[in-house]
Formats: sequence, C-alpha cells, structure tokens
Amino acid sequence: MHNPRSGGFSHGIPRQSDGRHEQLPTIDTPTHADPPAAPEPPRTDWRSGYRDVLRNGEFRALWLSHALSMTSNYLLNIAVAVLVYQRTDSALVTGLTLALTFLPPLVAGPLLSGLADLFPRRRVMIVSDVVRAVLVIAMSIPGLPLPVIWLLLFCSVMPTIPFGAARAALLTQITQGERFVAGSTLINITSQVGSLVGLAVGGLVISLLDVRPTVFCNGLTFLLSATIVTLGVRPRPAPESQDAERPTLWQITRQGPRLVFTDPRLRTLALLAWLAGCYIVPYGVATPMAAEIGGGPATAGMIMASPAIGAIIGGFPLTRLVPPPLRTHLLGLLAILASLPLTVWILKPPLWAMVLLLVVSGMAASYQFVANATFVLCAPSTGRGVAFGLVAAGLQVAQGIGIAVASFLVEHVGTHLVVTLAGLIGTLGAVALAFPWSRLSAGAVDMMHGAD
Repeated sequence: MHNPRSGGFSHGIPRQSDGRHEQLPTIDTPTHADPPAAPEPPRTDWRSGYRDVLRNGEFRALWLSHALSMTSNYLLNIAVAVLVYQRTDSALVTGLTLALTFLPPLVAGPLLSGLADLFPRRRVMIVSDVVRAVLVIAMSIPGLPLPVIWLLLFCSVMPTIPFGAARAALLTQITQGERFVAGSTLINITSQVGSLVGLAVGGLVISLLDVRPTVFCNGLTFLLSATIVTLGVRPRPAPESQDAERPTLWQITRQGPRLVFTDPRLRTLALLAWLAGCYIVPYGVATPMAAEIGGGPATAGMIMASPAIGAIIGGFPLTRLVPPPLRTHLLGLLAILASLPLTVWILKPPLWAMVLLLVVSGMAASYQFVANATFVLCAPSTGRGVAFGLVAAGLQVAQGIGIAVASFLVEHVGTHLVVTLAGLIGTLGAVALAFPWSRLSAGAVDMMHGAD
C-alpha cells in the first residue's frame, strides 16, 4: 500500500487519445528528449532493469537521499508525538499533532510543486532538504510553546512536496524506459522499508538519546540528504519551454489540474492512486482495532506494518517477473484486490487472519508502483513537477480523509464495520476504474515503449 508520507505520483498531460500528446498552450513539451546523465548500457531484456539502474551513480544518490528522508519522516513523527505527549499528557493533542502532518499537501501540492518545473530540479531538492533541516532543528529548542511546535511541524512537511516532485521528474532524466520503472519501484519499496525502519527504531533512538536530541539529529539527516544530492547528482538546467516567455509559478500551478484531468490515462491513474484512502483505513484505526480484540501497542504495530510488508513482498515480483504490457493491463484488477480483503472484516476475523488479509492487500496495492511509473512515462517533461505534486498531494489528502472519517465512525459503530465499509467502497471504486483502464492500458504501454 501507499503509506502516509510515502512519496507520491507524477505529472500530467493534456487531451489526447491516439498515443500522441496534444499540448496545452501555456506549457509545451520540448521537441527533444531529456538527456540522460551518462551513457547507459543498451537494454536487451526488460528483466535487466534493476541491474542496469543500480549501476547508475546518480540514481544511487537519489535512492539514498530518499531512503534517508523517508526513515527520518517516520522517526520525526514518533519523536514529535513523544515530545507533545510529554508536554501535554494528552492522547488527543498528540493524535491531533500527527493528523496535522496530513494537511500541508493541501497547500504545498497546488502551490509549491510547480517549483520543480520552474527551477533546476536538483536545486529544488537541495533547498527543500535544507529548509526542512532548519525547521526540524528549530523544533528541538527547549521551551517552545505548543502552537509554535505545531507551526514548525506543519511547515516542515511542506518541502516534501516540491522535493518529491523534483525527484520524480529528475529520475526521468537519469533513467529511461524499463530502467525508470525499476528505479521508481525501488524508490517506492524503499518508502515502505523506510516506514518500517522509522517506526521500529524510533522508540529505541528516543530511549537512548531523549526526545530533543533525537529531533535535533533528525534535522541533521536532511542536511546529509542534501549533501548526497549535491555530490551525487550533476546539475541540469531548468525544464525548457517553447513559449517566448518563461511561464510564471502561478501559470504552471494553474495548469496542474488541466494536465492531469484532461487526459483520460492520467486521470484514471490518479484516481487509482487515490483509492489508497480506502485501504489505508486499517492503518489509521489500528489502535482501537487492537483494543477491541484484546491487544495492545504491539498488536497495533503488527496491524500497521502488515500492508507495508505485503507491498515489499509484492512489488519486486510484479515489476521483475511480469512483462510490462501485462502488469500495466493488470492495474485495475490489482486495485480491486487491494480493497477486497477488507470486506472480510464483517466476519470479525482473528488477529492472524487480519494480518494475512492485510499482507495480501498490501501485495495487491503494489500496483501503485506500476501506476506511478506509468503515469510518469505517459507525461511530458514540462509540467511534470506540478502534476506530480498535485497527484501526490491528492494521495496524502485522500489518506488523511480516509483515516479521519474512519476514526470518527469508529466512535459510533466499531472498527469491524468501518473497515468493511472502506473495503466495499474501495472495491466498487476500483471496479469502476478497471473498465476504462482496460481500454486505455494499451495506449499507455505504447507510450512507455516510446520512452524507452
């Protein structure tokens, strides 16, 4: 599944149905392809994608930077939650603090992701990391009022949107074709591993260092990430435009929804991504679910970790063993299977069955890795960042809304019915999207081959 803070999706293009891009007037596709960072070996077999991409030093730098950022995101969430709880001794205030991290994409998605199309993408990543480092380190200052901590936390999440948009767009310049699919999958799987590592080691680190030094060291990891990108990724100019005048940030931002929603392929892929708002519900209500079956924090942690484990298990076979045309065509079916296991909650399954069902759901939800890469390769270079930010922000907002609504309903009807309803809604939504995608997938495969 796509966990919260897991990074996002991609860019968009306008109206077309024959496999060629008909570009919107303000943002035009360059007439030449983005040059790779260095000559790459010819691809003779799509199965060689992982091997080829791991030989690319620039990709390794992006990958390591992303791994640091994802692990630090989860460690920061735990550290700030502990810090707020120590200050307030209130579970409600602590929960609201974590919920606050879902709100920044509402602002940053539409407004800041366009920076990746206006400035050199490497520079956007570096500046985003430095800004995050300053804001996180500031949270470690003793005696800060709670509203200031909330403000710093809110602002510290906002740079993740332009960072992710720039990273995804830059990845298309560093790797092409099946190597891009492999690289995108590795980054998405790293998000899942980073969530598990961050959650697992967060409590241990806090117990060893105490909460404020942990927050301070967490801020330093973003400086390390910026250093890795600075040293490991070569500079590239900002995306080119065929317009006589360079578009403004507002013009680029305004194009985002049109780039995504006027193209049927990108629109369908975006909606498939946002279905995560349904199958993330067990993650969001894991604590009350564990309490209902007589478990504690360890049980809740097992429930929260199960979908991520499933995504790791399912992601590699899907992108390594299944041929590109078939896996692209299977997106609709896998989206159905991601939500369908949740409908079994109506039977009130035991813990072992819950974990198994969530692992299966996570394995099917690894379709997000393929959908992500397909979205990227179906989009033009210019405008890629803002559309990435739009869909990534929508993904996080969908997850936040799903968790918030489910948490409210749990107070009235219990977790089993809430999870069942989430599974039913997600399954019906996926069925509705699977039919149009079965017609659109062939064109998407052609475009992906064209990007090779």
